[in-house]
Amino acid sequence: MSGHSKWANIRVKKTAQDAKRGKVFTRHARLVEISARQGGADPGSNAALRTAIENAREDSVPNANIERAIKKGLGDLKGEQMAEVVYEAYGPQGTAYIIECLTDNRNRTIANVKNLITKHGGRMAEGGAVGWMFDRKGLVIAEPSVTGQTMSDDLELALIDAGAEDITKDDGVLRIVCGMTQWSKVRDALKQQGYTILSAGLSYIPKQKVSITDEASAKKVSDFIDLIEEDDDVSEVHTNAEVVVGVAA
Repeated sequence: MSGHSKWANIRVKKTAQDAKRGKVFTRHARLVEISARQGGADPGSNAALRTAIENAREDSVPNANIERAIKKGLGDLKGEQMAEVVYEAYGPQGTAYIIECLTDNRNRTIANVKNLITKHGGRMAEGGAVGWMFDRKGLVIAEPSVTGQTMSDDLELALIDAGAEDITKDDGVLRIVCGMTQWSKVRDALKQQGYTILSAGLSYIPKQKVSITDEASAKKVSDFIDLIEEDDDVSEVHTNAEVVVGVAA
């Protein structure tokens, strides 16, 4: 269940960059708002809200931001309601993309996303044209809290018991794919072993990957994703691209 993927590290680095822009806080607030509107303000009976709050706290979102988002979701604060929308697209080097957005204006979002994609060598796809290439799974990315810490056999067994279906490791960063309802168990198992959670939740996992084997193509794909992610309404970009430049077979 082990392997190599430079893409895991690229995605982790992108998460750190997003945090610097303040985008992570906004994304979490929007998810909390949507969850509260759909299922109520009690995390005890609203599993989606409980998950949204847990993830927000993992990324150090202040409680005041979380509480404000809940109130907005319940309608106690004025403002346009947030909605989740998903777009599909093709990009450089024959790669495919699922783009998740959180928006209060669908027309603005689709116009912006479509413009970014077409302007930089991609094209929008009809619903389902790309979606079939991905599975909806739980995904946890973590790294050791102590430099040089390696994954023990006991931890690997604990992760498998928690529901891990695939474990990859690169430069100490662990990427664990699991069932949709099991990511929190996987996350907790890693926490108990002293790992720092970089991200945890649901993701779109490609059934088959497109290998990017040269630096020029890798840059095109990376730049394409960067430009899409810069849009304020874009929350996640998933791709079947796998950068394997300089990775031994």
